[in-house]
Amino acid sequence: MIAENTQIQMRKGILEYCVLSIISRGEIYASDIIAELRSAKLLVVEGTLYPLLTRLKNNGLLSYNWVESTSGPPRKYYTLTEVGKDILSQLDQTWQELAYAVGVSQEGAKS
Repeated sequence: MIAENTQIQMRKGILEYCVLSIISRGEIYASDIIAELRSAKLLVVEGTLYPLLTRLKNNGLLSYNWVESTSGPPRKYYTLTEVGKDILSQLDQTWQELAYAVGVSQEGAKS
């Protein structure tokens, strides 16, 4: 139970970073973001993504545009703003630092 709670918190902690990384590759529809997160085992509930996208947009990290769909209503496609790109760059650096720290601490534990 303790490990499971920690695993959940770890996933939540990197979800925003992963969403920004996915969107940084180009304009993307929310269901495609969900599919990528699910394949990476980072997202179980769809309801987790939409509030995050709204918060990121309200904070100026994302923008979106509506694209007509041939199979239903228009779809909202997300892209990173310049601010979002800057934040992602900072998060990339933080990720590298964290990965290094974890690697060092694991090596120390093996000694």
